[in-house]
Parts: sequence; structure tokens; C-alpha cells
Amino acid sequence: MTKQLIKNGTLIDGNGGEPLSDAVVVTDGNRIVYAGPANGYTATGEETVIDAQGGTILPGLIDSHVHMMMEYTPISEKLTTPFSFMYYQAQQYMQATLNAGITTVRDALGTDRGVKKAVNDGLVPGPRMQLSINALTTTGGHGDGYQVSGDVMDILPSGYRGMPDGRCDGVEEVRKKTREMLRAGTEVIKVHATGGVLSPTDHPEFTQFSQRELEVIVEEGQFRKGVKVMAHAQGAEGIKNAVRAGIHSIEHGIFLDDEAIALMIENGTYLVPTLLAPVAVLETADEKGMPQTAVEKSKEVIEQHKESIAKAYKAGVKIAMGTDAGVMKHGTNLRELGLMADIGMSPMETIVASTKTAAACLGWDEHVGTLEAGKLADVVVVQGNPLEDIHSLANNDTIQVVMKDGKVEKDTLA
Repeated sequence: MTKQLIKNGTLIDGNGGEPLSDAVVVTDGNRIVYAGPANGYTATGEETVIDAQGGTILPGLIDSHVHMMMEYTPISEKLTTPFSFMYYQAQQYMQATLNAGITTVRDALGTDRGVKKAVNDGLVPGPRMQLSINALTTTGGHGDGYQVSGDVMDILPSGYRGMPDGRCDGVEEVRKKTREMLRAGTEVIKVHATGGVLSPTDHPEFTQFSQRELEVIVEEGQFRKGVKVMAHAQGAEGIKNAVRAGIHSIEHGIFLDDEAIALMIENGTYLVPTLLAPVAVLETADEKGMPQTAVEKSKEVIEQHKESIAKAYKAGVKIAMGTDAGVMKHGTNLRELGLMADIGMSPMETIVASTKTAAACLGWDEHVGTLEAGKLADVVVVQGNPLEDIHSLANNDTIQVVMKDGKVEKDTLA
């Protein structure tokens, strides 16, 4: 792979500092070798040149909460779709994710290690992935597909080879199930610490798992050289249980209270807001056949969700961008930045949340998240200046060049 030089752009390197006009980024193989002012690099003539045409050069963006193996579909469609079809659909989802400028994701359940291997080995294009495999959930809790009818209809299939079922109750069952997830290849353990919007038999404020059960999950991760735990946690008590147990990140955080926020700051816990998730449920309810329970709960929580995230942001909680993509269409991920700006974050802060902070949340900040020499060559060129209109990033046509690991995955400027 030859050197590549991206020139004639304004550099936003992910660190949050002032943008640098007339900048260049140079890659060699899958690494960045230079990112800075154009007059600080002397071209050899051997570089493949990408002209940013006055646009903005960003680090590859990171979505800390996706589901690469799904997009919500009506039950009738699920029942008439063969099991293996989802792997072919996932290829489209992964390409759409790259086209949106997302080069790294943390998959919050449903994707097995075979999908990651297919991407890593170059069989299919897709973002770099950190896998949770499946989520731990209580009987009758969020993630248990038991319906009011008595039938079981999980959002994603589980219990098949490489995808352990996540249901478990009691300390010893929880310990064993965590070990099964680790055996299956989980790189971040996912747990449902509260109820949720899409689950039919609970409520977002319902608390799931005792603090001791959550502590056991954290312990098992620590035994495996510090595998972190991410918690779907929407109600305040479940959030506080999770933070006290040592869980690394809180997903959604709809009903945060002052005590929960203080605990998160004290423990350095990350918050992944997914503001887009309940909004998307309402927008696509008719098209996707969303259950009425989910529609009613989304209406209930949207304003509360905004208030909670705004309060956490103002208090100084670390915020990493995540969307819950899969609940909504893949490729629409960057709408989340506009929603974060709407609750008070500056455009630059939303970009940092989607780059440097998200990389730190994944524990991959030595490799991705900022444009610096030595880091992986994940680079995005966007039209115009996103600091002037952060909502513009929601339009995939604004995303003009996407480079992942030194390979150009999208280029509308060529």
C-alpha cells in the first residue's frame, strides 16, 4: 500500500483544539505518519493525492453502541425470513455504516466473532468492531423475548453456535453465563441493568440484577485482563447499582438523578446517550411495526432523556457517542451529533465525543480516535465545516471520503 496524502482541507484532529486550515494528513500503509500544517510536510511525489477540496478532515468516527446484525423489522417478516439471511443483510448494514463515516463500532449484542473475522480478513467491508456477543438479562427483563401472548420472540436469535443465550438469574448463574460470553469471544461484557423501551413486559425504570450480581460480572471481566462491562441502564436505581458495581459505561441513561450523576463523575463512568433511539422508534413505528408498548414508552421518555443527558453533560460526565443503530437504520448514525448539540454540547464537543472520548471508552485510544502520527489510518473528509452546521453530518452525501486502516472505502471526490 502506497503513501496517501490528503490535502487542501481544514484539520479537526479529535483533540478538541482549534481547527487547522490548509492542513494535510499523510498515511503510509495502515498508519498515519503526519497530520498538521501543509508547510510541515514535504511531498516526495510518490504519494497518492486526495484533494479535500476545501472540506474538513476528521478522524474516523466511532459509534459506541450499535447492533450490526439487525434493523428492526415487523414480526411477520421475521417469521418468514431464513436464519442465515441476516448475515447477508449485515453486509449492507456494515457498508452503510462506513458510508456514514463510522470506521469503528462497539457492537452491543447480536454480532458474533465470525462477522468480525470476515471484516478483519477482508471478505466484506465493514467498520472495526468491538464485540459484546450477547447481553446478560434476567428472566422477564429487557432482552427476554417473552411476549404478553406467552410466545417468545427475541429481537435477535440467540442460543445458537457462537451466540449464547443471555438469560440468567442469581449470582452463580450470572457468573457462569458471563464466562460463557467470554468463551464465545466477548471483548466488552453487556448487561441489561434495567428494563427498556422495546421490551414488552418491563419498564425502563425497572431494576434488573442485584448489585452483587453486577459485581460478579465486573469481577469476571477483571479476571480476563480487564474486560470492561457496558450496562443498558435507564432507571436511576439500576444506573446507580451499575456504577457502584464498577461498570465502565452506562448506555442510554434516561432517568439519571443527581446522585447517579455524582457517582458517575466520582467513578469516571462513561455515558453513551443514544438520544436517537427513542426518537427513531416513534419515527419508524408504522413502517417497522413497532409494538404499541414501545411507542407509548418512547413518547414517555424522550423529553426526560434529553433533560438527563443535558444535566449529565453540564455536570461533567464523560460522554461517548452511541446511537443504538439497528433500532434505526444503519447509516443514519451521525444524526446523534445534532441531537447532542441540541441538548447543549458545542459542535466541537460532539465531534470529540465521537472520536477521542469514544475511543477511550472502548479502550482503543492508543490506536484510533485522533489524527496523530502512529495511529491507525482512519480518516474522513466531509464537505464544508461541520462546526458551522453539525446537523449537516446526518446527510451521508456530506461524507465524501472514508478511509479505514489506510484503505479508501468511500470516495466521492475522485
